[in-house]
Amino acid sequence: MQWQTDWGLRGRMFLTMFLLFVLYIVFFAALTTQFQGMLLPVILIGSFSLFQYFFSDKLALRSMGAKKVSEEEYPRLHAQVSRLAQQADLPKPTVAVADNRTPNAFATGRSPSNAAVAVTTGLLSTLDDDELEGVIAHELAHIKNRDVAVMTIASFLSTIAFIIVRWGWLFGGRGRNQAPIIVAILVSLVVWIVSFLLIRALSRYREYSADRGAAAITGQPAALASALMKISGRMDQVPTEDLREQAEMNAFFIIPIRRGFVGKLASTHPPTEKRIEALRQLEREREMGR
Repeated sequence: MQWQTDWGLRGRMFLTMFLLFVLYIVFFAALTTQFQGMLLPVILIGSFSLFQYFFSDKLALRSMGAKKVSEEEYPRLHAQVSRLAQQADLPKPTVAVADNRTPNAFATGRSPSNAAVAVTTGLLSTLDDDELEGVIAHELAHIKNRDVAVMTIASFLSTIAFIIVRWGWLFGGRGRNQAPIIVAILVSLVVWIVSFLLIRALSRYREYSADRGAAAITGQPAALASALMKISGRMDQVPTEDLREQAEMNAFFIIPIRRGFVGKLASTHPPTEKRIEALRQLEREREMGR
């Protein structure tokens, strides 16, 4: 299979990014006219976001307890990552392993030259070679598409809106005229809610794109579909405490941790069943093209 552009998917991602752009323009206009005291917090949040952007690979690995491993420690894993990175026309990323029974994987890093791919010991013990390569290829597709950078940039002003909603009264002072502060907080609340949903939708679109990219890299859509089924089945057996500890890393995982209606509504990933069906369709197309 060849790496092909999915224009329908790209169109939906472009529309979502455009809506976020329009939303943020309105947000900045309202912020400037109604809440002038927010300049310092915006600068501080911006500085933190830049720090997060440039050190996202190290921060993500540390938060998950993943450690860089050598070829001597994990020769098979390194060989798979090297081969797949070459097939994806990418530099080999840092390879890391997290000692965790939850079967999962994630990619991080602002660019292909500063990227890392991490897998859990639970994943290594769950999947066979073809399935593991499908998962690794999915993470490499995220790197090739620069998804970490895209999602960090998309989330920047949403974070500012959330901070205003939470700390607006403190930043705005306690003067007599509180009307501008109230307006700014209400606007920020609307912006945060709408951007939250749009960013989640963008993340779900990018998961479909990464699945297609993995199929193109390996030429085996069925292997990734099989891996998703295995991981999904094992996730239901993971203790609730382990899920709670890792919930904040949902956007990075090959399959997110979600429990209940609200978790599904705000999911960063599309339903696993739909991903599997899309991969099966790719497999049928591949077989017909032989």
